[in-house]
Amino acid sequence: MKKEKKVVFILLVLAACITFIPLFALKGAEFGGSDDAGSIMVEEITGGYEPWAAPVLETIIHGELPGEVESLFFCLQTAIGVGIIAFCMGRFVERKKLEKV
Repeated sequence: MKKEKKVVFILLVLAACITFIPLFALKGAEFGGSDDAGSIMVEEITGGYEPWAAPVLETIIHGELPGEVESLFFCLQTAIGVGIIAFCMGRFVERKKLEKV
């Protein structure tokens, strides 16, 4: 039992190090997403970029969606996707249980 506590303690310390060391080691670092990198590359290659489509909701409301609403839609999409995956996995588990009986 003592060895298990030691392993848990070491893992907790390791998790804390992984969490806090980058905060101090990467001061002043700028992080950008793949969307930013992609748009910069397209501008370098073609010299400019004009979007050929507009978001559907922005055309309906004739303006830009607030960031909170975009975050809400992203979370809803995530929740729906996780729900579908969990449902399918649950069906597979139950199918295996019924096959054993």
